[in-house]
Amino acid sequence: MSDRDDRVPPAHWESWNPVSGCTKVSEGCRHCYAERFAERWRGIPGHYYELGFDLQLRPERLELPLRWRQPRRVFVDSMSDLFHGRIPDEYVREVFAVMERAPHHVFHVLTKRPERLLALAPSLPWPPNLWMGVTVERMDYAARADALRRVPAAVRHISAEPLLGPLDALDLTCIDLVIAGGESGAERRPPDPDWLRGLRDRCVAAGVAFTFKGWGGRGQRDGGRLLDGREWQQSPAIVAAGDMEDEAPSQGAQEALF
Repeated sequence: MSDRDDRVPPAHWESWNPVSGCTKVSEGCRHCYAERFAERWRGIPGHYYELGFDLQLRPERLELPLRWRQPRRVFVDSMSDLFHGRIPDEYVREVFAVMERAPHHVFHVLTKRPERLLALAPSLPWPPNLWMGVTVERMDYAARADALRRVPAAVRHISAEPLLGPLDALDLTCIDLVIAGGESGAERRPPDPDWLRGLRDRCVAAGVAFTFKGWGGRGQRDGGRLLDGREWQQSPAIVAAGDMEDEAPSQGAQEALF
């Protein structure tokens, strides 16, 4: 056992979008918040989202995290999917290279395209500050978690957001974190509380960190973040920056602001 200094990830969140725009690939995309936001500005000359949610590379934003001196938790491509088939392989590698060059941040990458993830994984760097995740909104998308287990990421996480069905048979082997939540927007599909309780209980039993982001509503937090009277905001521990080259993050879950 190492005597390294395990610590929680940085509390400050940031979005980093070296790509914007996407196309729908599964049920969780039906009421995409990113599409809803970007399409508001379509056709406005000179606006950042003049082309709405059309897929666009944003190379001018590639090195943005390198200019952030204070450690941050960074959601990579909150307005896209980095493993979309129309993003060039080399561009994906450039994004990963930036994450490798910024070990003081913790990067969260999330995809609904596991086939492309597996195809590119051997050619990508996998630094310990990169947390790789897949979305599993219903059991019929559980194969994404099987693909995730084959990726050499230091931390693997599942996003069950929006949760659209029970995940009672989801295999949590080699999964470090599950993030669950309801859908937001006017046409949202509310989750059954028992789906969330079942997922939480399975995470607790398996020693997997569990975070509940909220019930959803017009906005993500409109319905509150309490599940059975308490907030669930767990996260895997990470190693101190100086130890990152030597060891992967611990799988032991500890409470953290999320």
